[in-house]
Amino acid sequence: MERRSSPGLVDAVRIDIARLHATWMELLFPRQLDPGRVVGKWTPDTGPQTAAYYAWAALGVPLVAVFYPLLLFGFATRFYAARVDSAVARLGVVGVVFVSVLTWGLLTVAAWLREFPFHGLVAVGAAGAVATVAAVAALGFSRVGGRLTSVAFAYPAAVTAFLLPPVIAALYSPALGDVVFPNSQYVAVWLLENVLDVGGIGARLQARFELRGVAYAVMWFALAVPVGWLLGVLVALANVVRPTGSDGGNGS
Repeated sequence: MERRSSPGLVDAVRIDIARLHATWMELLFPRQLDPGRVVGKWTPDTGPQTAAYYAWAALGVPLVAVFYPLLLFGFATRFYAARVDSAVARLGVVGVVFVSVLTWGLLTVAAWLREFPFHGLVAVGAAGAVATVAAVAALGFSRVGGRLTSVAFAYPAAVTAFLLPPVIAALYSPALGDVVFPNSQYVAVWLLENVLDVGGIGARLQARFELRGVAYAVMWFALAVPVGWLLGVLVALANVVRPTGSDGGNGS
């Protein structure tokens, strides 16, 4: 038997772009995606249908050009998420809790040795508790199954477990704060001047709130949810365009 060779880089990009555009067409016109599983594609029968079909196809071309780099990011996110998910699955809930408690317990001891104030030790311990609960929640939601559950709950919980604890610890560690806070300021300014620069929302937020102290933790907690949603959507899109196993990777 002949062994089927894997497509080259150019062929893989062409296939991905074709599938991404087919996914776009599937939003309005049936039987577009994965035509190998259906008997042919839907084709327009009337003049208005033809005009609408090709207008929708043309509108999808620039969108595909914009979303393809995001799709590549989704492939990378899926790859690393699968590795993390595999490690967490081997540990189980008890293992995740043990590793998290051990890690943050050691960090709390380190904070004590560096003579953090008592409320600083409490904050680091609270950060560990947040990380543990968020990690267990992410594991639980991922085991429930279903793409919507993973996107809506598992990914935001996982991002919270990664993002929030270092920010809380940075409130009481000058060395960590020198890294976390300037970058947080940069992210906040970029969001206010770009993403939230609609209807004066960014200006109102800047006038009413000052980014200092606990506000950093609130900011990153608020960002964890949309960031988790974005990562989950990109992974879901990667699974649609290049299903698990077609590229040797694992889904999430």
